[in-house]
Amino acid sequence: MSYTVKLIVGLIGTALLVIFVGELSHSISTGFAGFWGGLPFMVIVIIVCAMAIYDYWDECIRKK
Repeated sequence: MSYTVKLIVGLIGTALLVIFVGELSHSISTGFAGFWGGLPFMVIVIIVCAMAIYDYWDECIRKK
């Protein structure tokens, strides 16, 4: 796969993942669970999003 295609497709996929999971966390925290009920899920989401962004950087941007 060419470098440009990897950059674009990886960015789109990572962005969709981060947006979806971030909004899911936001809806849980502002909904029935409340902030303290949604806090553990929010921490997990932050860690998973950081790992996804690092993997995008490692696979698509960093020169090996």
